[in-house]
Parts: sequence; C-alpha cells; structure tokens
Amino acid sequence: MKKNAAAPRKLSTLLDRDNVAGYVFILPFIIGVIAFTAIPFFTSLYLAFTEYNVLSDPKWVGLANFKEMFFEDDLFWTSFWVTFKFAFIQVPIKLTVALLVAMVLAKATKATSFYRAAFYIPSLMGGSVAIALLWKQLFSPRGVVNQVLGFLGLPDDTAWLGNPKTALGTLIALGVWQFGSSMLIFLAAIKNIPQSYHEAAIVDGAGPVKRFFSITLPMLTPIIFFNLINQVIGAFQAFNSSYLITQGKPLNTTLYYGVHLYNKAFDQFKMGYGCAMAWFMLLVIAFFTALIFRSSSAWVYYESEGK
Repeated sequence: MKKNAAAPRKLSTLLDRDNVAGYVFILPFIIGVIAFTAIPFFTSLYLAFTEYNVLSDPKWVGLANFKEMFFEDDLFWTSFWVTFKFAFIQVPIKLTVALLVAMVLAKATKATSFYRAAFYIPSLMGGSVAIALLWKQLFSPRGVVNQVLGFLGLPDDTAWLGNPKTALGTLIALGVWQFGSSMLIFLAAIKNIPQSYHEAAIVDGAGPVKRFFSITLPMLTPIIFFNLINQVIGAFQAFNSSYLITQGKPLNTTLYYGVHLYNKAFDQFKMGYGCAMAWFMLLVIAFFTALIFRSSSAWVYYESEGK
C-alpha cells in the first residue's frame, strides 16, 4: 500500500516540475506582452484624454483632444479621407492582381518557383527606405517611367509625385506592387482545391471561365475573406510610402492618417492628441472589420458547412 501511495506523489511532483519548467519558458513571452503590448495599450488610452508633450506630466483635459480632432483640425479629416480613398482603391486592385497571378502560377512549370520568389520579394522589401527612394526616382520628371513613355511617343513630362491628380495613384501603385504575400496564400489555396471537382465539371462540359466562377472562386472565398481583412487593416495603417516619398505633398493629397498622427505626436509633441487619433483609427478599423465579418455570411463559402 505504501508503494501504491508513493507513486501518485511522485507523479504529482513530476507534473509540478513540468509546469514550473513550462512557465519558465513562456515567461519571456508573457513579460513581453505585458511590457510592450498591454501597458502601452492602456497607457495610450489614458493619454488620449490628456495634454501631454513628453517633457512634462500629463494633464487631464477630458474630451478636449477629440473635440479638437473632429471640429478644429482640418487636416484630420483630410488625412482620414486620403487614407480611406487609398484603402478603398488599393485593396481590391491588390487582391485582384494577387489572385490573377496565383491562377497563372498554379500551372506548374520549370520556372514557377522562380516567379513565385520574384513576385514575393516586393512584399518583403516594399516598406524599406531603399524601395521608397527607388520609387521616387522612377516617377520623377526625368525618371524611368517618363523615359519609357517618351520612347513610346507619349507625354514624358508628367510630374507624377508633384501633381495632385496623380500623386496618390503613384503611391497606390507601390502598394499594389507588394501583392506577393496575398498571392502566395491564394496559390496555396488553389492547389488545395480537389482536382476531382474540375474533372467532374469538364465532363459536364464546363469551360475554364465557368469552372473559375463555379468552383475556384467559391472555394477561395474563405481565403479572399482572410486576405481582405488583413489588407484593409494594413491599408488603414499605411505610413511608409507617404512619409518617405511625398511627406503628404502636394497639397496634402497624399497625407496619410498615420503621417498626420506622427506629425502631431512627434513633430509638434502633442502626444495626447496623437493617442486620441490612434484610438479613433482603432475604432474605424474595428468597424470595417466587423462590417466585413457581418457580410461574410452572404458571400463566403465553407465546404465543411456546405454553404
């Protein structure tokens, strides 16, 4: 009986040691989440209701930052509209290009691996300073784009980044160029569609277009939904291309919300105001994310649920 009683105690001791070891291994992650996510998150919420310039203690001002933001800061609504327009135009184009390229690469060839890597590289490098400067040079008045247009007999003196009508479109083109990550996700999903579905459709006389809209597209709707959520969130948080290439010029037509927030918080030292802007954008992103989730029941097809 003593031996039988000792066995559970040994097992309990072993389990306790395993638990302690597990907690020790996850402790750095927990500390990181608390120190770099949870504390800044709630601190920024408090600072949103204060006047804070980093150099002095925060002063509670209630809703004053939000009042200034909505009713006194003209650039706030300008930057919000620019960001909304950027997201509304870029996301559909980017996902469409990613899907089309994925459809082409789904047909295995000897060069498929090369093209897959080549199309993915811009997603890794697109946000870098080097790419921003390269894009700025490409679309300068004497850049490669105008030289190619001149070679084709087209007008070659367009100031792409200096013209209010074309500046935002140039930055949108940079965003669309970074379609690689979405393309790889689409490609993986396309390869997972059972070939038997296409074979059955071919037997029934369905052509490539009909098979795409009847089989491929419905089966890809969960992946489209996933990519759409990610791209919308990313588009509303856009910063690098505007800050590095145009600084919001010309005439604030490329002034992203994030750039205006940065200017207020770090150039003008209105950190409390910047936190208020950040929380407003968080609510906007949450609203559009919830809207997409709410609409998903009408257009997202889940094979396991048969709808």
